[in-house]
Amino acid sequence: MPLNPDWQDIVVRLVLTVVAGAAIGLDRETRGHSAGFRTTILVGLAAALTMVQANILLGVGGKSPDSFGSMDVLRFPLGVLTGVGFIGGGAILRRGNLVSGVTTAATLWVMTAIGLAFGGGQYGLGVAGTLLTLLTLLVLKWIDLHIPRDHHAELDVAWKDGRAGDLDEIVKPLGYRARLVGLERRPDRDSPVFSFEIGWRRPDRSGPPTDLLSLVDRHCEIAKFHLVREPMH
Repeated sequence: MPLNPDWQDIVVRLVLTVVAGAAIGLDRETRGHSAGFRTTILVGLAAALTMVQANILLGVGGKSPDSFGSMDVLRFPLGVLTGVGFIGGGAILRRGNLVSGVTTAATLWVMTAIGLAFGGGQYGLGVAGTLLTLLTLLVLKWIDLHIPRDHHAELDVAWKDGRAGDLDEIVKPLGYRARLVGLERRPDRDSPVFSFEIGWRRPDRSGPPTDLLSLVDRHCEIAKFHLVREPMH
């Protein structure tokens, strides 16, 4: 990093950090994620300001340019990377087997690294990190949506004719798997309620399994349908 940054250099670092944070945060904001436009900018700015401060505090008096083998002041920005982990942890939500917010947490972490790069005066590294992050969030998302992945759901049904059938054989032609995991008699129903684990493998672009629900509804009364794995964002 430049050892003696002037104010013009510092302003350029901060402005580039804001631009990078705005570009990355805008993608998250338009998709309705918790860490959006302003949050991403603020995380990047915090990292950049910390790196600039470390740069200013770095003592250079009486040292030659090749004598900076150890710079303890750089532990300061390393603390920022550790601290942003708590923010990322707060962005990750878990409800049973449903986990969301991992991409948001990773975005905050990489934005911190971009802010540290710009704050340290590594403009090329910061620009490269920004472009690769946008490539990952925007372009590679299209590829991600086309990758087949496993999905799972919980399905509770009561057979309409009062006689239990083989649900696995019914849904198999559509590419689904059904496994009986429980049986319950409820006071509000004459027929017992069967609990199944449903599995299938499809790209996320296929959307919710409406074909499965339509098929099952012909034979059973659906009491509950619950996705236990969230499609990746």
